[in-house]
Amino acid sequence: MPQLNQVKVPELGESITEAIIATWLRSVGDYVNADDPIVELETDKITVEVPAPAAGVLVERMGDEGATVNVGTLIATIDADAAAPATATAPAATAPAATAPSEAPRASNGASAVMPAARAEAQRRGVDPATVEGSGRGGRVLKEDVMRAPTTPAAPTTTPSPSATVTAGAREERVRMTPLRKRIAERLVGAQQEAAILTTFNECDMSEVMALRKAYKDQFLEKHGVKLGFMSFFVKAVVKALQSCPAVNAEIDGDELIYKDHYDIGVAVGGGKGLVVPVVRDADARSFADIEREIGRLAGLATKNKLTIADLTGGTFTISNGGIYGSMLSTPILNPPQSGILGLHNIVERPVAVRGNVEIRPIMYLALSYDHRIVDGREAVQFLVDIKTSIEDPRRLMLEV
Repeated sequence: MPQLNQVKVPELGESITEAIIATWLRSVGDYVNADDPIVELETDKITVEVPAPAAGVLVERMGDEGATVNVGTLIATIDADAAAPATATAPAATAPAATAPSEAPRASNGASAVMPAARAEAQRRGVDPATVEGSGRGGRVLKEDVMRAPTTPAAPTTTPSPSATVTAGAREERVRMTPLRKRIAERLVGAQQEAAILTTFNECDMSEVMALRKAYKDQFLEKHGVKLGFMSFFVKAVVKALQSCPAVNAEIDGDELIYKDHYDIGVAVGGGKGLVVPVVRDADARSFADIEREIGRLAGLATKNKLTIADLTGGTFTISNGGIYGSMLSTPILNPPQSGILGLHNIVERPVAVRGNVEIRPIMYLALSYDHRIVDGREAVQFLVDIKTSIEDPRRLMLEV
């Protein structure tokens, strides 16, 4: 009997028990070398490629693209006794283009690999996914690629008579939730059911931070190789406020409270799979330049769907910036098991009273959602006032006072 090597769904990280088969990268009958990727799995947090455990011929695939599989499930078998074809070890100059290493991965039908979310979006928009240039790994077509593609006007159809009944299928569609969207839904509902969430608001004058950035942005970029953004100021302000109000940096575990002496700040960014929250580790020990570089690095990985589980877990507090999308005010929802999340919003010039005079100043609304089981209202208000004070006088952050 041939020696069959099993390909199983690997461990995908803490609390992740299932994944979706996003794309088969090899077809039944293909010869694969050890460690060649044969299938791409999509979870609620990351996309991973599963490699072949040994060289051989792929003889069986269990599960179609879009199927849900559990960790440890057998999804493919490889015949390790099958001989490698000549082209597998020494490709000839006349080998067909499909075996060229520079070519983007193909789906099992020979077309460019299209992620399930992208396929659903293409159907909704009336876009042929075969005409969309993919920006994902190896040329894979992502949902964002489809959203950027121009839509093709639908072919004219016969106008129904006034008495004709429009079927439900013509007015709605049913699309399977992606793992990320499903997980987000579960976590948000769970947070609202389990935590006593309250939100307190304040506003801050961004004049001093904006003036400081304008004065030193060129020198900062020249010295550190990264732009000076607003987020590093807010990360620093959050760390300072957390040190003054440790309850906001704590979490509940059963009947116990865990107070944390480290400051790992999650920063919500838009990625190829939607909004994700990678974590800036040990933010208290980082300089402004270190924070800007790390946020840029994590945002780049998010765009390319290359964030790992380690990048997304272990945060103690979260900052969400809805202002980049134009949001004026919101009530952010906690990211369990964290006890606080800061919502930033757009900066709008407004008339304010300054030392008895009315002046036009750039104002941002701040929102702190917190778990009232841990954090008292007085502490929450003081926490937000601390952030306001630090942003309105950023010299405090520089001098750590």
